[in-house]
Amino acid sequence: MASTALATARIGVVTFPGTLDDRDAARAVRLAGGRPVALWHADADLQGVDAVVLPGGFSYGDYLRAGAISRFAPVVDVLVDAARGGLPVLGICNGFQVLTEAHLLPGSMIKNDHLHFVCREQVLTVENAETAWTRDYAAGQRITVPLKNQDGQFVADERTLDELEGEGRVVFRYADANPNGSRRDIAGITNAAGNVVGLMPHPEHAVEAGFGPASDAGHRAGTDGLGFFTSVLTTLVSS
Repeated sequence: MASTALATARIGVVTFPGTLDDRDAARAVRLAGGRPVALWHADADLQGVDAVVLPGGFSYGDYLRAGAISRFAPVVDVLVDAARGGLPVLGICNGFQVLTEAHLLPGSMIKNDHLHFVCREQVLTVENAETAWTRDYAAGQRITVPLKNQDGQFVADERTLDELEGEGRVVFRYADANPNGSRRDIAGITNAAGNVVGLMPHPEHAVEAGFGPASDAGHRAGTDGLGFFTSVLTTLVSS
């Protein structure tokens, strides 16, 4: 019964003009055992999906601010209401930027403190393993996933940062070194309900051996990102 439920779980993947990683996100959903559903930015229709991924890229060329124009896309309008109603939503990189612009997550993303694009394998520490997208991890676990961004510095006022810390809403921190100046080494956060998660690194690029980061298993053997996508399937089955 559980395997059947996993196979029928429909995970929407939104494409904006300038999105780069929608196919990677769809493949990650498929490898985890779910069914990816393509969602178009101009359609105010989530097609009845069970969860949504906002993938990385440079939506609308990052004009104005990263994610600022995408926030007004018809699909985001309906997504905001659905997320507030409990729909699991994951924003990766540009998707995280869209979530902050849509006020589904607090804070803002600005240019990296060194003002350069960064592309590297990044170690993260899992701080919260109880969200819809992280329950297949363990608190304190270290995972490695690729990071690639130019506007990746997470900022917020001290009161907001204290609230995120106090409520356990910091989901990931950069380990070993902070690559972009994000406040308090924050790499990812969640909303109070735990169904909306945003992070700058790219778990969808670490889901298949031979195509991921280096790991103890060998060169490009890392699959630490797959847990995001199996986690949401586990969440859907148990809900």
